[in-house]
Amino acid sequence: MAYFYSDRIMFREYLESDLTHIREWVNDPEITDYLSDIFTYPHTLAYSAEFLNDMIQGNTNSKGFVIAEKDTQNYIGQIDLVNIDWKNRTASIGIVIGKKQYLGQGYGTEALRLLQEVAFHTMNLNRLELMVYAFNERAYRCYLKCGFREEGRLRHKLYRNGRYWDVIWMGILRDEYEQIRSEKGSS
Repeated sequence: MAYFYSDRIMFREYLESDLTHIREWVNDPEITDYLSDIFTYPHTLAYSAEFLNDMIQGNTNSKGFVIAEKDTQNYIGQIDLVNIDWKNRTASIGIVIGKKQYLGQGYGTEALRLLQEVAFHTMNLNRLELMVYAFNERAYRCYLKCGFREEGRLRHKLYRNGRYWDVIWMGILRDEYEQIRSEKGSS
């Protein structure tokens, strides 16, 4: 697998040693409350190991990367393209910064921008999409900063922490990404 780099991070392959890092966050509500409903119930060690093995073996319809420190290759989190549709050149994004000391420092934004570069220029995708919960304001701001546009809201779709929340669908097209890139290059 090729590695991809930005200023502070790199994307690398999943390694068996990442299981320890995944287990640190996978049942931590401070992290998982912001993630998919698959994290509603505790994940067993066997479930986490099976996920990791599938990513290592390439047994999924996903292309996943570990977000790692550029200099040390130490695990920070992970970012995956899921539900890749090669015919229509689209994919959905899942991202988690699993190490709390990296939260709120721009690592998610940097990883998302690097993923956009890989998805649009290496994989030749045309559309990236994601969903975010309305209470996840930090992620929502990150996605807007990276050029994603709100495309729809599913009102009260999610029940979390005693109340109902909207689920927001967002997307970015390759030509929108290219426009943002060219504007940054000219400033």
